[in-house]
Amino acid sequence: MKIAFYLAMDDKPGKLALMQMRDEKQMKKKNPLSADDQNLFRDLMSGTKKLTQDTIVHRPMRKKVQEVPVKRLLQEQVDASHYFSDEFQPRLATEGPTRYVREDVSHFELKKIRRGDYSPELFLDLHGLTQMQAKQELGALIAACRREHVFCACVMHGHGKHVLKQQTPLWLAQHPHIMAFHQAPKEYGGDAALLVLIEIEEWLPPELP
Repeated sequence: MKIAFYLAMDDKPGKLALMQMRDEKQMKKKNPLSADDQNLFRDLMSGTKKLTQDTIVHRPMRKKVQEVPVKRLLQEQVDASHYFSDEFQPRLATEGPTRYVREDVSHFELKKIRRGDYSPELFLDLHGLTQMQAKQELGALIAACRREHVFCACVMHGHGKHVLKQQTPLWLAQHPHIMAFHQAPKEYGGDAALLVLIEIEEWLPPELP
């Protein structure tokens, strides 16, 4: 889907730029600095040094999301869902909340998910989908998270003994880019959803309050 932004204008194209230039010229005319004022300002500023700002650290801005060709999206979806097998059954905890952590990932990540340190940026609702459709959507979600550098996502599989609730954790545990997942906190669906941590490039853990 292509999203375009338009500037609504009643005037002809180019009129806005001309008005802005005219306003800038008028502002300069209203507030001119005389030669004496300019010299006085230079005298007052002489000997001053630029302060080094070391108290505020800005987080790097996420790159602007760009439009991705449909063919690439479909290929990413297929590649990511390739790992989801119905025959292979990974070992998951049978007692307590649904959870999984990759062998090379700290179990402390599960604790951080459980206590709400991570907030999902993308959500996927699997209600009403077939198993094949659910696999495709999971594949698309993982691909989107890696492409847009989204570390945490929420997958809503539903309540009860629904087949997708049983299969979704088994599928996710097979994917190499899934670092961990845990039953979601209540505000994100509780036992009807999972919070998933996806391995992305140049990831830094979130700062805790």
